[in-house]
Amino acid sequence: MCRVPRSSVTHPPVPPVGQVLRRYPGTGEPLSCEPLTKGLLNHGYRVSTTRGRYFLKHHLDKHHLDDASGDHATIVRQHRATQQLHSLGVPVAPPLAATEGETVTVIDGRRYALHPWVDGLHRDGAHLTTAQSRRLGALLGAVHTGLERVMEAAPPPPAQERSPDPADTFTLIDELLAAARGRGPRDAFDELAVHRLVERRALLEQHAHRRPPTPGGAARGWVHGDFHPLNLLYRGADPVAIVDWDRLGVQPRAEEAVRAAAIFFVRPNGELALEKVRAYSRAYRRSAGAGAGELAAAVHRVWWERLNDFWILRWRYRLHDRRADPQFPAVSALAVWWTRAYDAVAEAFTG
Repeated sequence: MCRVPRSSVTHPPVPPVGQVLRRYPGTGEPLSCEPLTKGLLNHGYRVSTTRGRYFLKHHLDKHHLDDASGDHATIVRQHRATQQLHSLGVPVAPPLAATEGETVTVIDGRRYALHPWVDGLHRDGAHLTTAQSRRLGALLGAVHTGLERVMEAAPPPPAQERSPDPADTFTLIDELLAAARGRGPRDAFDELAVHRLVERRALLEQHAHRRPPTPGGAARGWVHGDFHPLNLLYRGADPVAIVDWDRLGVQPRAEEAVRAAAIFFVRPNGELALEKVRAYSRAYRRSAGAGAGELAAAVHRVWWERLNDFWILRWRYRLHDRRADPQFPAVSALAVWWTRAYDAVAEAFTG
């Protein structure tokens, strides 16, 4: 029934499609089930039945990033949030309700959710006009203000919410350098990894004094948590569904806006399309009611975060997972370019 490729990195189990569908009245009999390969976390499948098409999601209990997004209560909270956002007109695809009204189906200890299938394409910043970039910023602002309306009050920040410590990063760089240099024979990726690690260590030594303080005054709130091109579907010029709410959580809202822009608008050489960033940020600030100072602080914190972050190399060398490797050239170049063009980037977000 479900064609799961043997080459899959995570070896997803074949989902019990028939058992799941029987919990959802009117969904029909299964005809086909195909795994989707673009996601990096939970397993997703496109299911065709005698009544239509659906997206079946298998929520995993643990991820590479050691979060708790797979526990039952957290999944239910995500589902309720999308249902309520949908009622506000935010483009989402809430899960279907099963026989007893629940949205999480548990079979053999595994948690599944069934969503309507949404036809659409993923579009990154290269495919967006300036006007569409503006609309993207307004959409994220609507997500943040919508979540503020439908979610419970945000909890206070953790007592030790701190920015990355360069001393820890230097230790990680040494470990990753040893792993990359110790591979034999090394390939082009390993050579680039060594180059970027040495380069980044020099940048950190130069800019260690710019480590941002604890974000005590930042406007915290509920955010999507993973707003990027693979989690937004377009039909033509229109965004039709924000998907994958696994990282719904509380953090400084403007930081999500900056992180999203750094993914949507990064070019293959690591530069940001600053005119599109400017249009996007202005629209976000109007939609979310965020001030230029809030965005400036977020730019500084996300820049520092990127300067200290090596998640793709940790996946490759610690977990032997290469699915994120194609992102590394642009992501690693961005941290270097952003450091050199810091003032121009800050102006694009705040001007």
